[in-house]
Amino acid sequence: MYILINKPLLSCLILFFILCGCKKVGNKQLTTDKSFTDNFTTGTDGWIGDFADYPIDLAQVPQYQLEFSHSGLPLPLNTSDGALKLSGINRSDDLFMFIKKKITGLVPERNYTIDLKVDFASNAASNMVGVGGAPGEGVKIKAGAVSVEPIKVLNTPENWYRMNIDKGNQSIGGTDMKVIGDFANGTDLTIYKIKQLNTATPLNVQANQQGEIWLVIGTDSGFEGKTTIFYNSIQATIK
Repeated sequence: MYILINKPLLSCLILFFILCGCKKVGNKQLTTDKSFTDNFTTGTDGWIGDFADYPIDLAQVPQYQLEFSHSGLPLPLNTSDGALKLSGINRSDDLFMFIKKKITGLVPERNYTIDLKVDFASNAASNMVGVGGAPGEGVKIKAGAVSVEPIKVLNTPENWYRMNIDKGNQSIGGTDMKVIGDFANGTDLTIYKIKQLNTATPLNVQANQQGEIWLVIGTDSGFEGKTTIFYNSIQATIK
């Protein structure tokens, strides 16, 4: 048996279901779903870079050569493509280099699942040997979603910068960040190649009282040398 629905009624039903997926608080239209792709063509697209797991000693910090900037991709890749560049020398055998972005307009205190897809450029050949670990496999890529801003904080007893979230350590993930892969470029060449990683299972997070969450992606290194990563594209689906 077929039920006929006239076009005006069908249009009203579609609009009704779209509005049901949103919630309005005051003058703000809140949403249960959100998706975006940042490719850094003209800027950082709201992403912020920082570093942790290194000493506060001002005499030692320059030795790490820490750098975050908006950049083009390196040669031999297309240098006109935008990227976020993070670079540092892992003097501490534990350097964490990360980027973060605040997502707003979500329903306060609602539970969300997030799928992330990350494209980055790596010049670390696979199956190489390095001090403290391989320059590719010894540098883990981690991703997370949290309800507070991920920041480095001073750990007074050891006089080091540590994270205020549980990212785990090196090859081990934590409560707030999961290992999604490594920095090896999948070839035997030490030239920059694009590599794509994604969250095998969705990240889970509860939005804060302001309807905000923070996405965070980073490299946790056991390789005691220089790592320079170029994030070329980040795609997020939030449901």
